[in-house]
Amino acid sequence: MGNLLTTIGTPLYYAISAIWLGWHRLFDLLPMSSGWSWTLAIIGLTVTIRAMLIPLFVKQIKSSRNMQLIQPKVKELQKKYGHDRERLAQETMKLYKETGTNPFASCLPLILQMPIFLSLFHLLNNAAKGTPKGFLKQSDVDEIKHAEIFGANISESLTHHTTTNVVVLAIILVIAMTATTFTTQRQLMSKNMPADAMTGQYAQQQKLLLYVLPVVFAVGGIAFPIGLMIYWTTSNIWTMCQQFYVIRNNPAPGTPAAKAKEERDRAKAARHGETLAVDGPPATDVVEENRAPKRQQPKRQTREQRKQSSRPNTPKKDEQP
Repeated sequence: MGNLLTTIGTPLYYAISAIWLGWHRLFDLLPMSSGWSWTLAIIGLTVTIRAMLIPLFVKQIKSSRNMQLIQPKVKELQKKYGHDRERLAQETMKLYKETGTNPFASCLPLILQMPIFLSLFHLLNNAAKGTPKGFLKQSDVDEIKHAEIFGANISESLTHHTTTNVVVLAIILVIAMTATTFTTQRQLMSKNMPADAMTGQYAQQQKLLLYVLPVVFAVGGIAFPIGLMIYWTTSNIWTMCQQFYVIRNNPAPGTPAAKAKEERDRAKAARHGETLAVDGPPATDVVEENRAPKRQQPKRQTREQRKQSSRPNTPKKDEQP
């Protein structure tokens, strides 16, 4: 089993170490300590990985939006086939297929990042032991082993620390990593989910991620090297900014973000002296209503009718006095 994991992980070690080394070579040209050049290289690695995952993020957003919009249909299926779980599952999967929805799309970026996360974890752990992996040479490993920021070594963790600075910085990063994980998920639920999507299975999955993921990273952060927590915190900040941009400019219909965008569009139009289209009668109808009423032409009357109108109190022939 260990040999299998090594075989699978080896290509990733080379890929991650190559990107990390590339950024380090760039920052190493600047007048800064090796600790900061290796730390900024981790941030550069994070930006590179997240930029490569942008197409997947777009698919995730589309799939999440579809999941939100089809929730009323999912509820109808639950009412109709609630007594038959097998039929309910079949009809639900059919609905997903027809709408091009993947219920697990929201987890894909996290799933794909985990191998990268673990590869960087092993690279840092091995560097702390003085063992090179991937494209890292012995000289690189020796630098990483002694690379420090704020007096704390980036390859050390709360479980393996040598100074108080490591403890303090590690605790700060654990809190930052946990808070950004929670805020990212909370941002999606509070701004870009319609009221109909706040209940049901999909909502339960989102709530599970909202509360479970921060706990997982808070507990796991105890054993994470400082450099690894910098990677994950930077990745969370990237997600928050990317998600904020998408939600702000292309929100799902019927969500608080959609209402906020509509208000911004109205305010922008008002500043430019324009008006947004609103429901109501067309402008031509209003013009017609404001016009003066046309003068009615008198109707032609027979001689008998004229005589009758000139004597209003005189009863008609058919009427009894």
